[in-house]
Amino acid sequence: MTNDSTPVPIRAARVYLRVSTEEQDLTRQEAIVAGARSAGYYVAAVYREKASGARPDRPELLRMIADLQPGEVVVAEKIDRISRLPLAEAELLVATIRAKGARLAVPGIVDLTDLVADSAGVARIVLEAVQEMLLRVALQTARDDYETRRERQREGIEIAKRAGRYTGRKPDLAHHRRIISMREAGMSIARTAELAGCSVAQVKRVTAMHRAKAIAAGQPPADP
Repeated sequence: MTNDSTPVPIRAARVYLRVSTEEQDLTRQEAIVAGARSAGYYVAAVYREKASGARPDRPELLRMIADLQPGEVVVAEKIDRISRLPLAEAELLVATIRAKGARLAVPGIVDLTDLVADSAGVARIVLEAVQEMLLRVALQTARDDYETRRERQREGIEIAKRAGRYTGRKPDLAHHRRIISMREAGMSIARTAELAGCSVAQVKRVTAMHRAKAIAAGQPPADP
């Protein structure tokens, strides 16, 4: 007598949402969470990040990778939410995700994993090669778009400078205040960077600027 009540394996997903700056809003991407559930995934966790995709040290990205379990998928709006890194670094990032036994479920990335698993010989080799080629193209396109945006920004700055209209990039004062508050509360530089969603170098730079201004004003700050 056969048993037809074999439980269906749970498809677990971890959703990664990212924008580049503190001023940008993640609200639009929140629909991805509901979309993943509608597609039949159990959403194990959602990771929200405000940091450049060209940074490899994003705290929430690293936390997500550390949390990944075999068989899970990483869901994101587009591949550039995961990475805008140079190709070699982007491929290393994807390899790290795969090494955890997980895979990407991202629009624009054709996932041939199931076909590869059911194939053998030359067919398997061809499918694996196609999968890698499509992934490389997507990762390189994300990087190229980042470089194009940067170049246009540089050109805009040069035009503004020649016209005498460039006043420099305005600091994110609210972000700076959060960093200073955490440091003055005794939080370490590394932990502050993690919670503020920025680099250790930025925490050090903002802290040094704050101390210099306080000293110049005759109010030496307490040593954090």
